[in-house]
Amino acid sequence: MRIALFTETFLPKVDGIVTRLSHTVDHLQRLGNQVLVVSPDGGLKEYKGAKIYGVPGFPMPLYPELKLAIPRPAIGEELENFKPDLVHLVNPAVLGLGGLYYAKALNVPLVASYHTHLPKYLEHYNMGMLEGVLWELLKVAHNQAAINLCTSTAMQQELTEHGIERVEVWQRGVDTELFQPELANPEMRSRLSQGHPDSPLLLYVGRLSAEKEIDRIKPVLESIPGARLALVGDGPHRAELEQHFAGTATHFVGYLTGKPLGEAFASADAFIFPSRTETLGLVLLEAMAAGCPVVAARSGGITDIVDDGINGYLFDPKDEAGAIKATQKLLAQAEERELLRRNARQEAERWGWAAATQQLEDFYRSILEMDTGLKAA
Repeated sequence: MRIALFTETFLPKVDGIVTRLSHTVDHLQRLGNQVLVVSPDGGLKEYKGAKIYGVPGFPMPLYPELKLAIPRPAIGEELENFKPDLVHLVNPAVLGLGGLYYAKALNVPLVASYHTHLPKYLEHYNMGMLEGVLWELLKVAHNQAAINLCTSTAMQQELTEHGIERVEVWQRGVDTELFQPELANPEMRSRLSQGHPDSPLLLYVGRLSAEKEIDRIKPVLESIPGARLALVGDGPHRAELEQHFAGTATHFVGYLTGKPLGEAFASADAFIFPSRTETLGLVLLEAMAAGCPVVAARSGGITDIVDDGINGYLFDPKDEAGAIKATQKLLAQAEERELLRRNARQEAERWGWAAATQQLEDFYRSILEMDTGLKAA
């Protein structure tokens, strides 16, 4: 198959969507498909055999790490030369609307996938009053697709309730070769704890942005005597968070990738994830693959991953003391914590990227067969 993938974000940016897409592109190519990635220009021309067509863009006002790329006629020329069998829109917003237009113009099937819970993000940027309008816009765009993929059963239900049709779950995936419990080491633990390796070590990995609600980790940190917190990642909310955590034992590590990221997960005592806007929470699976017990809000797609008391702990997102209680319980019981580590790894081993991409390819094939039947009729 020849697949044109339109995405609002791609390499070299680092986030959960890019992680999923980069593994997906790799495995689609391995399966013998040809992929064209249309994305905001990040300087790359090729990835794992797939061509990247970069569209010039400008930083998004509220989130400068993201680029807004405006569709242009040259995209149509690129698609005509590529001759896609189908077009897949990832989080269609601005560039994705161009993909929608060209799919219709070329008369090829359209697939869309939903990864970022944008309507729920609005309240964290003082624009909650626009949530209803955004849902309507999303519905119009997504209902042009032959199938809409999402990353959890919770999101499948919510999208359906908001009028988005033909919604299926695209199963989760994680790199169990990169993220392993065996990567734990004293050097990384000392680095994350700023020279206090014997102290309880809490970890967060992800975007430093308002919707991740990282500020809610502070009372958890302060409730545990001698605890240290390592925040891995970067983002538009970093300056505010540095001010918020001033005077606490918090280390802003910056970005980690590859083996060092795996070492960070494996070397921590607990992964704290307070976000209530997750469609999946891929980073949770990475922590679990590395054997790091997780404490997370019982919200969105997280409940598809974390089985409370079995491979991690969930807390009521409305209970301000919930995360504190769960983390204290986790750290106080060494034997149970080791059982959670083993169970977390066991759960992650069920979800490799090869299987997730094979499922996606099956979705593609069923849509192409349906389209061929409709055209023949």
